[in-house]
Amino acid sequence: MTTAPAATASATTAPAAASTARSGSTVTSAQAQPAGTTHKRTAACATRDLNARPGVSQGTAGSVYQVIDFTNISQTTCTLYGYPGVSLAGGSPVRQIGPAATRNTAAPRALVTLAPGATGNALLRITDAGDYPTTQCHPTGAQYLQVYPPGQTTPIYVAYDSTACAGTVGLLSIGAVQPGSGSTS
Repeated sequence: MTTAPAATASATTAPAAASTARSGSTVTSAQAQPAGTTHKRTAACATRDLNARPGVSQGTAGSVYQVIDFTNISQTTCTLYGYPGVSLAGGSPVRQIGPAATRNTAAPRALVTLAPGATGNALLRITDAGDYPTTQCHPTGAQYLQVYPPGQTTPIYVAYDSTACAGTVGLLSIGAVQPGSGSTS
């Protein structure tokens, strides 16, 4: 079952990865938790536990860097680890347009713990579809980012107008979840 897109940014999960008192998130290296630890393990954040929204964005020659903020909207602490699945989507019914984002491994994966109300983020790079020949790209309007929280199979749709490539050209790359908010507010 998929979550229907809304006209505005809808709930989603996002990667979090930095400890800040303001956001209530913490980050732990995956290697820092030895096997056989006696403390209770915190469950992974499910799609229903998260709200996703666009954070800060900045354009460069040929690309836009868009932060996706993930906020824990549940009443319990949960974790995010790794990379969200992200693609452009549009139409009615809503469908994925073009290939999903590849992983940008520049920043290492880390376990991010989100208390209720805490936020984490992931950085999405969107290459300009106009950089590719029309016959290869097949430019198509997209109205959403289709976001799968790390380890989840149910997407969250975030309102986001962009031009996608309906062909085989991959325009997206996504970084691992990081702590804190990438928003201006």
